[in-house]
Amino acid sequence: METRKFGRTGHQSTVAILGTAAFGKTDQATTDEAMRLALDYGVNHIDIAPSYGHAEERAAPWMKTHRNEFFLGCKTMERSVEGARAELESSLKRLGVDHFDLYQNHAVKTIADLDEVTRPGGALEAMVKAQEEGLIRFIGITGHGVHSPAVFIEALNRFDFDSVLFPVNFIQFAEDQYRKDALALFERSAKDGVGVMMIKSICKGPWGDQPQTYHTWYEPFTGQAEIQSAVNFALSQNASGICTAGDTRLLPKVLQACENFTPLSETDQAEMIASAEKYEPLFKREAI
Repeated sequence: METRKFGRTGHQSTVAILGTAAFGKTDQATTDEAMRLALDYGVNHIDIAPSYGHAEERAAPWMKTHRNEFFLGCKTMERSVEGARAELESSLKRLGVDHFDLYQNHAVKTIADLDEVTRPGGALEAMVKAQEEGLIRFIGITGHGVHSPAVFIEALNRFDFDSVLFPVNFIQFAEDQYRKDALALFERSAKDGVGVMMIKSICKGPWGDQPQTYHTWYEPFTGQAEIQSAVNFALSQNASGICTAGDTRLLPKVLQACENFTPLSETDQAEMIASAEKYEPLFKREAI
């Protein structure tokens, strides 16, 4: 599988980054099968969080024997210095590791969220201190929602974050302002040496009133050809890689698509974006 430079970290990340939200609603045997599959594909980067149900407990046995094979990223939704420090220590303990390669301010969706994180006494202070102590190596920021690319450009103006994580898919890119902001964030990140992770790459749209047949909080594409097209679009952007979807049943298809990634021309990408008019975007624009 292709690898790409993960910003200034010095790590070459596989274009498939193992998204462990998929482990939050599985048993240990299912998690073990998913971990073996990821290793078979050569995946070398994990994204995990305490908000992902039992994900940390499920991944912990694998950290005992495979910790050095992964660039390990974790997150906190805590906004205070005390809360972020406590959650960092809890995550380290649950996973049985002595440090994280990346620790991220999680779910920063608006400027108000960013203000909370970066204020005096905010979570960012805890991360800077933990970095000085060797508990984390790099500091990142993640977010969902239609404003995330613009919010992260402002975040990079305030602090030298090492990574960003936000949604990228051809349907969301049909929203002109989102696409403009995302492309500006890709450009800024490349200039500053910031690693970029993409999420929701195989998102088809919101579930709406239909039964939720997968653990993903959006309706995913499920056919291999559709997933391949969606992954091809995402990985054709100037980013490090995609986090795999939040359901282990989708993992084999996403890993296969990453393995078989074929870059799309600008014309091909434009055609995919034009085809998105038949879908409903996951995120709608509202006041920031």
